[in-house]
Amino acid sequence: MNYLITIIGPTAIGKTALSIQLAHYFNCEILSCDSRQFFKEMRIGTAVPNTEELAAATHHFIQNKTIHEAYSVGDFEEEALAKLDTLFQKNSVQIMVGGSGLYVDAVLKGFDSFPDIEASVRNQINTRYDIEGISYLQEQLQTLDPNYYQAILTDNPQTLQNPQRMKRFIEVCLGSGKPYSSFIGKRKNTRNFIPIIIGLEAERTIMYERINTRVDLMLQEGLLNEVQQLAPYKSLNALQTVGYRELFDCLEGKTTLDFAVEEIKKNTRRFAKRQITWFKRTENAKWFDYKTNIQEIINYIKLQL
Repeated sequence: MNYLITIIGPTAIGKTALSIQLAHYFNCEILSCDSRQFFKEMRIGTAVPNTEELAAATHHFIQNKTIHEAYSVGDFEEEALAKLDTLFQKNSVQIMVGGSGLYVDAVLKGFDSFPDIEASVRNQINTRYDIEGISYLQEQLQTLDPNYYQAILTDNPQTLQNPQRMKRFIEVCLGSGKPYSSFIGKRKNTRNFIPIIIGLEAERTIMYERINTRVDLMLQEGLLNEVQQLAPYKSLNALQTVGYRELFDCLEGKTTLDFAVEEIKKNTRRFAKRQITWFKRTENAKWFDYKTNIQEIINYIKLQL
């Protein structure tokens, strides 16, 4: 039987360091499941593992795409499963690590099949959103799929503030003429591995301190220069993310650098809270404090094998 050790948790909690230690112990490789680290043009602001970390273990899906390339969670699911099939031929234990909950779920469970949507529908939604804002998307979902709207409101209300997710719900509704929720749970996905899910956590004050420190280090490493080089492409989907949006505003004179840095820290803390909310719903996850001795985690994993 094959096993996929999957390390989850909020940003800046120590997932990369743990994954490398486990890769050494189990003599295996690492799949990155961080949707922001796929892009080769985005290194500092996405906290890509440094040169030493990348050399310490074989990593996959890090800086393997360009921001100019369309890359969906479905694409990642297909490529990641193909890579795992190859890796499992060498070792029945492999590791996946990352903070992108949607992408983790794609590999562990898969997604339902949704219809192809005409580009004109997507363009129409984007135009209305640009004019009316997030309230347009919220009202549309409440009208077109009231059951799913209520489920989100109950289980994960932050999603209602996420324009990318909301646009997707609406485009499926409008493009298919059916509620988004009608496509959920229709497809059975099989996997040739058993997941062993390890969650890392810390007290909120400690987590926030680690986030603030990481942002400061990013600035010292040259984040502002990285963002300046990417400014001509700021409208691309890959760059609609924390750490880049705030500095684009700064470069355009909309805010000061000090304000932008504080906004990055604040928005990263909010992002971490959303990650925790998502991952805490993961079934069969075993949670450890971020300072837990590595041997304790290894012992737990060995009991699952």
